[in-house]
Amino acid sequence: QVQLVESGGGLVQPGGSLRLSCAASGFPFSTYRMSWYRQAPGKERELVALIDSREIFTYYAESVNGRFTISRDDVKNTVALQMNSLKPDDTAVYYCNAQQNDYNYWGQGTQVTVSS
Repeated sequence: QVQLVESGGGLVQPGGSLRLSCAASGFPFSTYRMSWYRQAPGKERELVALIDSREIFTYYAESVNGRFTISRDDVKNTVALQMNSLKPDDTAVYYCNAQQNDYNYWGQGTQVTVSS
């Protein structure tokens, strides 16, 4: 069955870095657009970054542009989110998403907390 398993979350001080990883299985990973979303308490889920199936196109939310980098490995079926210069406002549950046409899959999420 389809699985998206996130890892790498945790507690980090402001200005620190974290690297999230998402391991995918059960679908043709290389043909899917992969994204990272996040949801903070009391807020709607928002798109953080995405990378298309050919690694030609990437998108970043304005709030993370220049600090976060999304990448994918189509051999290992993983997608990563390198997060630098973290701020308290980055605190949220981060979700991995895979999308192609009408197919849309989600991971269970990983908590990122930025606090001193």
